[in-house]
Amino acid sequence: MITKEQLEGPQKITWCTGCGNFGILASLKNAVGELGVPQNQFVIVSGIGCGSKIPHYINLNAIHTLHGRAIAVAQGIHLANLDLQVLVHVGDGDTLGEGLGHLMHAARRNVNLSVFIHNNGVMGLTKGQFSPSAPRGYVSSTSPPEAGAPMNPVNVVAYALTAGATFVARGFSGDQKGLVALMRKAMKHKGFALVDILQPCQTWNRQLNWKFYNEHTYSLQENGHDINSRIAAIEKAFSNGDKIPTGVFYEEKAPTLAESLALPPDGRLRDHQTDIKAVQAIIDELIL
Repeated sequence: MITKEQLEGPQKITWCTGCGNFGILASLKNAVGELGVPQNQFVIVSGIGCGSKIPHYINLNAIHTLHGRAIAVAQGIHLANLDLQVLVHVGDGDTLGEGLGHLMHAARRNVNLSVFIHNNGVMGLTKGQFSPSAPRGYVSSTSPPEAGAPMNPVNVVAYALTAGATFVARGFSGDQKGLVALMRKAMKHKGFALVDILQPCQTWNRQLNWKFYNEHTYSLQENGHDINSRIAAIEKAFSNGDKIPTGVFYEEKAPTLAESLALPPDGRLRDHQTDIKAVQAIIDELIL
């Protein structure tokens, strides 16, 4: 058990009052504390955005990476040392934009990562431009009022399911009890786990606010959803009713990327550095 005091981060939180990230951070601390994994075995990887500041606010090993590249870095960390519990906290702006290719292929490979997407429909760190997950027609701080977002949003749950992710869920930052449970399940899952976290941005997206999500979300598990059917999960992901489904969409057991690779028996590439002299002839052959 890791206490909340042990997880207190080193820096002052700079999120706006009422930001949905507070609920995500509190849920993360609870989930990490209850997981039973030693504190020094966690690594949290983030990209660029308001939610990606989270490594500064929790006392875990961390790396704050480039915009859209967090999942790529996390894959390297995981494959270098399979003992580590690698968590990826990213926003919809970076990961569903230029980072989408990394997400799709990590899901396809079934890399053992827990990916949490802080999804608020805007790029809050840069003054509220609409993100790839913004609803069609959404008028942001920088879009022409007559047009708004000129395309359909990225449906990250559907994308992850069709790419082959073996655990896919959606939570809401205002439901901390439910979010803690989803985070814990994602961390325990062996394979690529994605949790889409709906969160309000009180400063730049007043449309998708706390009231909206409280009134327009429902639990899949309370409605008899079959989490073992990818087809049923995809149907729920594309449901366009008045209510947004939350909870576990899909879960299955499948070989992970690490299990499919010829890794050392101890699972630690970091302890098996190649002797440069042994491969120098190959390097010389490739140099023009």
